[in-house]
Amino acid sequence: MSDWIAADWSAPLKIVAGTTLRSADARALPGKPCFLNQVHGSTVVTAGDFAVAPEADASVKGSDPFLCVVRSADCLPLLMCTRDGESFAAAHAGWRGLAAGVVENTVSKLGVEPSNLLVWLGPAISQASFEVGDEVRDVFLSHDTAASSCFESNARGRWQADLYELARQRLRAVGVTNVTGGDFCTYLDDDRFFSYRRDPECGRLLSFVGLKAP
Repeated sequence: MSDWIAADWSAPLKIVAGTTLRSADARALPGKPCFLNQVHGSTVVTAGDFAVAPEADASVKGSDPFLCVVRSADCLPLLMCTRDGESFAAAHAGWRGLAAGVVENTVSKLGVEPSNLLVWLGPAISQASFEVGDEVRDVFLSHDTAASSCFESNARGRWQADLYELARQRLRAVGVTNVTGGDFCTYLDDDRFFSYRRDPECGRLLSFVGLKAP
């Protein structure tokens, strides 16, 4: 479909996953979505039919056939599934969510062996376009000094942060190594993607993962 790009991973055929383009809306989703009230935190819920969207930044597969969905416009959408497709999840991972532990909490909520997980990193802002201050870098280094490799100093005395690599580091730390994606830039690719840093009044991309309709 032209309204969304498919996740580039080795998920089983019964899994459908990807990110809508800026030309699409919720009607482009290939299933019934479970939307969240995202707050840049680390809460993870089980997808279901909520009368009011829960405050959370990730969801995992429930007993009903809902798509796990997250909205983003520069933050990192992170999709997961097991190699057999029996479990899956979607997480909204901006720098605040990453620092708060949304990746670790999502893997834990799935309750499967981390080495059995496949992960796709969807469209987010690239390091070249994502400038942050010392306070952001300090938060990550206080958790793991290895995060210093994800920040490059710039001529303005600030830092260019690599959301994709920060996520990969967090995934590796909990035993997830089969990770693809991470080669997009929402800020630079204005033909396909929304970007909050480029236009604060923009819409949101929808990243989703679930079971294909029978």
